[in-house]
Amino acid sequence: MNAELKRSLGMRFSTLLFPPAGLVVLWRSTLGKGRKLFGTFFVLLYCIPYTALIVWLMIRFTGLQVEWRGGFPPVLTYSKTLPNFEALEKNRAQHAQQTSSNISAPTNNSIPYWTDFRGPRRDGIYDETPIRTNWPAKGLIELWHQPIGGGYGSFVVAHGLAFTMEQRRDCEVATAYDLQTGREVWTNGWAGYFQESMGGDGPRATPVSDGDKIYAQGAEGELRCIEALNGKTIWSKNILTDNGASELAYGMASSPLIVGEKLIVQPGGPNGRSVVAYNKHTGAVIWKSLDDPAAYSSPMRVNLAGKEQLLIVTATRAVGLDVESGKLLWEQPWVVNLNNRNIAQPVVLSSNQFLLSAGYNTGCQAVEITRSESGFAARTIWKNKFLKNKFTSSVVSNGYIYGLDEDILTCLDARSGERKWKDGRYGYGQLLLAEGRLIILTGEGELALVIATPERHEELARFQAIHGKTWNHPAIDHGKLLVRNAVEMACFNLTP
Repeated sequence: MNAELKRSLGMRFSTLLFPPAGLVVLWRSTLGKGRKLFGTFFVLLYCIPYTALIVWLMIRFTGLQVEWRGGFPPVLTYSKTLPNFEALEKNRAQHAQQTSSNISAPTNNSIPYWTDFRGPRRDGIYDETPIRTNWPAKGLIELWHQPIGGGYGSFVVAHGLAFTMEQRRDCEVATAYDLQTGREVWTNGWAGYFQESMGGDGPRATPVSDGDKIYAQGAEGELRCIEALNGKTIWSKNILTDNGASELAYGMASSPLIVGEKLIVQPGGPNGRSVVAYNKHTGAVIWKSLDDPAAYSSPMRVNLAGKEQLLIVTATRAVGLDVESGKLLWEQPWVVNLNNRNIAQPVVLSSNQFLLSAGYNTGCQAVEITRSESGFAARTIWKNKFLKNKFTSSVVSNGYIYGLDEDILTCLDARSGERKWKDGRYGYGQLLLAEGRLIILTGEGELALVIATPERHEELARFQAIHGKTWNHPAIDHGKLLVRNAVEMACFNLTP
């Protein structure tokens, strides 16, 4: 072996023992030999295991944590978004003391409004009262702020109470809070703890309010009908075991839907048990339909092509079902890339068109439903990859679609799919529409106000509302804006 080769091998071996200095030596050893580009690539490739080692050591010895916040790569943080059960229990003990001090129960005689997931029509639009559109520089007035249990559900509001779902240690819990003060009024819990390393732990679905009852569904399929004013269970069942269905990889996230006397759920069971209508008073089965595995989005009651129907997205298609019988009216293929399943809600665009959208580089498409003597038919009228709703759902205003393309706000023309603009990063958050404004709860817990116009992206205000990873939908009722994540909940005054 000649001296030059020995020297070359020695330099390469030294890089294994002394990486920082060795990388420089490695790169310089390629100069003048026509291999500079190859050497640079080799050095970059060489850095990977040492970077991974450094990160692993920091995680092992310094408390650094990995948190998935929707995009790639994951975030390295020393403050992962996890519920603080000690702080939560201390806060609720204080609530209990207040209750025992003869504080009167909340009363609200107004007509219930925000009783469903993403609002009364599940479309993300608030139109009950005017809102404040000139937010102060320091943010909206905070009415109350306190700890909350884990999970990704939102709120519904009725009888002066705000209802949601939480993970509290080893139990899933449906909870009711006084909308005015945030005081906990009742809880209804059961043994259950869904855990998933990327998506996070806890229940996913938002309850639904109907008259004097609340319907809550856990991540492992537990479904309960609960008295709204006192939290007592009326009836319960597990929709997975009841229908021979399997739990989804990221938990059961579909919120139940009330249509007349029916409670619509999506267990995704085989042999005609994918979509089920239960009697909302007794839990008895009214009808069952389809064989499709379930997705994560929630059923919707819509009117398309002159027909009131259920709009359902399963693992492989979007379908229209007859409300009374569950009969299939039409179908449209819809498969999310990389073996994922639909999360975003469909968005109604017109009297016979709706939007589907998904992340993982899937994109979006507008679907048209037509009616003839032979029945209903569906067809794609446009599709593109300009809007990829991963966890969030879009809204429609004056013929334009507003939504998060992964984590960037985007506006599309609903008629053609043409992109009007794409601007402003909001993480993997959620958005609502109110009085021509987009109210965005960002993936980092900020609240932002943006004008809903196809002309340009114009953000009017932004402030920190809560802290940590935030995937939960905001809710608005009687001018009060409710936000939460797996750690904190808060209420802000949105009235003019």
